[in-house]
Amino acid sequence: MEKFIDYILQFGNLNKQQIDLITSKARELALRKDDYYWEAGKTVKQIGFLTDGVIRVFYYNNKGEEITRYFIDENHLILSGNTVDEVYTPSEYLSAITDCKLVVFSKQDWKEISETIIGWDTIIQKITAKHHREKIERRGGLVSQDGTERYLDFIQKFPTLVNRVPLSFISSYLGVTQSSLSRIRKNIS
Repeated sequence: MEKFIDYILQFGNLNKQQIDLITSKARELALRKDDYYWEAGKTVKQIGFLTDGVIRVFYYNNKGEEITRYFIDENHLILSGNTVDEVYTPSEYLSAITDCKLVVFSKQDWKEISETIIGWDTIIQKITAKHHREKIERRGGLVSQDGTERYLDFIQKFPTLVNRVPLSFISSYLGVTQSSLSRIRKNIS
């Protein structure tokens, strides 16, 4: 919980009463490796903040192959939909790559925090904008780069994930085969 509050405080000020309200509404959730945080086709009913671990965002293409779209690591807010009132049914899966710890809020509790704490929405907008910029920076260039450039870019943009994420997921994210990625890694070292 402390990690979440510390993170939030980087984007705005909260007094003790406001922090107490937030912590009273939050609960901690542990996911074991391979557990789903959410599944395609199932309505999302909570908002989460990843305090420990790595989650993979993936979907199945029309051939039934898993395609990794993104990785979520520590200190990232996992929102569901554009507004808290929106009924959000994702087309993707969020699955724990490692054991994970999250701070989660029901959508109703999140809405109550938003309606009670003046400036909460501004704090969340700042966090969302930061995460959006990071995502664009991390995904940028993947289309125009060859496999080696993509992998080198991945190492630079996700330095803490290289040794925490299975090669099969990294190769899927980069759009290369696992054998190609093994060759690339061998040629780099």
